[in-house]
Amino acid sequence: MKRITFITGYFGSGKTEIALNLAVQKRVNILLDLDIVNPYFRSREQEPLLKELGIRTISSGLVNSPHADLPFLAKEVYIPFHDQSLSAVYDLGGSGSGARLIRQFKDYLPNDEVDLLFCVNINREVTDTAEKIIEEIHIIESSGGVRPTGLINNSNFLKETTVQDIIAGEKVLLSVAKATKLPIVYTGVVSSIDSDDFHVAGEKIILKLYFNKHWL
Repeated sequence: MKRITFITGYFGSGKTEIALNLAVQKRVNILLDLDIVNPYFRSREQEPLLKELGIRTISSGLVNSPHADLPFLAKEVYIPFHDQSLSAVYDLGGSGSGARLIRQFKDYLPNDEVDLLFCVNINREVTDTAEKIIEEIHIIESSGGVRPTGLINNSNFLKETTVQDIIAGEKVLLSVAKATKLPIVYTGVVSSIDSDDFHVAGEKIILKLYFNKHWL
């Protein structure tokens, strides 16, 4: 993992779940919630858990108001770029509108210490084929002004996910990787189906479904 990782993706790709699990798995210093477009599931909702793990949460919400939706960036979001001893995961908003926020960091990018990863769940209509995924990557690049550096396979059906679902997603993303020259950096694997002999493209992120509501 690079010192700073931005995670973007189409709405419903599960990027917030990925961002939270990656932050926990890698024990980063800071998780930054930059989803100010359509923050249905918010990284900052898990602040008590993250605090217990020694992970600081930074967002654009008001202090003590984790459910507030405010379209501005807190000045603290630049801290990881000024303190090179810190590792961080940034959870961007969905699609091109969310990725537009990365333009705020243009003075610091590109940078060998920074990844911009595009999270994909092929079980979403807008990203169910290689061609559609490539189109979304172009939208992210055009909107954010930064080309993604890698892909995340997060093809799942929450608790109903099977090994075959993940393999199907990997097959599609390998086609995307070949066409775009972007590697599959991570694959999200629900903990209940993980095993030592289940091998995937990139590094596994073993997923605990922190945002899995009872009605999902």
